[in-house]
Amino acid sequence: MASAITTLAADTPTLSAANTGFMLICSALVMLMTPGLAFFYGGMVRVKSSLNMLMMSFVSLGIVTILWVLYGFSLAFGTDSGSVIGWNSDYVGLSGIGLTELWDGYTIPVYVFAVFQLMFAVITPALISGALADRVKFSAWVLFTALWVTVVYFPVAHWVWGTGGWLFKLGVIDFAGGTAVHINAGAAALGVILVIGKRVGFKKDPMRPHSLPLVMLGAGLLWFGWFGFNAGSWLGNDDGVGAVMFVNTQVATAAAMLAWLAYEKLRHGSFTTLGAASGAVAGLVAITPAGGSVSPLGAIAVGAIAGVLCAMAVGLKYRFGYDDSLDVVGVHLVGGVAGSLLVGLFATGGVQSDAKGLFYGGGLDQLGKQAVGVFSVLAYSLVVSAIMAFLLDKTIGMRVAEDVEVSGIDQAEHAETAYDFSGAGGGISVRPAASHAPAAANKKVDA
Repeated sequence: MASAITTLAADTPTLSAANTGFMLICSALVMLMTPGLAFFYGGMVRVKSSLNMLMMSFVSLGIVTILWVLYGFSLAFGTDSGSVIGWNSDYVGLSGIGLTELWDGYTIPVYVFAVFQLMFAVITPALISGALADRVKFSAWVLFTALWVTVVYFPVAHWVWGTGGWLFKLGVIDFAGGTAVHINAGAAALGVILVIGKRVGFKKDPMRPHSLPLVMLGAGLLWFGWFGFNAGSWLGNDDGVGAVMFVNTQVATAAAMLAWLAYEKLRHGSFTTLGAASGAVAGLVAITPAGGSVSPLGAIAVGAIAGVLCAMAVGLKYRFGYDDSLDVVGVHLVGGVAGSLLVGLFATGGVQSDAKGLFYGGGLDQLGKQAVGVFSVLAYSLVVSAIMAFLLDKTIGMRVAEDVEVSGIDQAEHAETAYDFSGAGGGISVRPAASHAPAAANKKVDA
């Protein structure tokens, strides 16, 4: 992610209509990813909790948007304080920003940068929700989301992308969110599920996805929106770096999908649609931090490695007994760690920056920096998220009652069901037989 820099007066940029339009389109693409995630997760759960899963993603568009405008943008991208947090009173309520005021060093308005970053903030807590499927009160989730973005996401975004942030100054490379988004969300998911426990029937009931077509639709929307997520993170389209990121996004995603399918064929004997969708998402996650540093050949390697590692990781929940419902830990945490660390191996030094990985003569220096970024964000998010979940569970309660979980969380929490097969809304109706029809025919129709 490009961040604010100071330029000489002679190099002061001017507003670019082309870059501004490009970034607004990218912002809209990233916004689409949250409904895409809702479909992806909503299809993976059982039918009785599909609406709840959709809502846990969708509500983030409301909560995080308001908090971002009120104070989130200021905390994440305001003037640095101690390398851990930002603040700028002009950003509070987005009220002190000039109409054509530019983001420092770039050719786009501050408003455009703010709305682009908002979409990242929106989707990150939504990613966590997949690990908690079937068992969390919606009111508790709403409160957790508001607290989590305030205490975890906004500071971490400043560490990684804000000028003066300690990981930014260290030289950690995170082009579009491997640490700030995916490791952050995956570690948070693990912290919360260790507190709230397993679903009723974990390891006993099959808990299969109720709609694989919805899963594939969601994966397709995520893949589409991810081009804005990744290519837009260079904040412009003048020097070709965003174009390389666009290509690498496609290449790594394709490689990861094929690698996941190959692994599951060898391991389980089948090529599954769920595997194809999950593999694609694993590739998207892994290339997010790395795509501005590697070549297309390097992107193939990043995607293939992540596809296999994530396919292996999703089974760890059964070995270690943590109930990660929709494999947020296995895909987002593991994929984010893999992609971030692989920068230290495959960075060419000829795209985003001159930092080189081990395989390109750079030694272990960049790999060490990446490891610091990975494990500091992982530890902070894991611990703070677990503490937050513990406090909420002991006060308002995080989980629904067991009978609600068994009967279905949709009806209890939202007074709705995803599919109505009764009355005029759907189902099968049989037309009454005509009075002159033979009795045998009537019996056949009724049967």
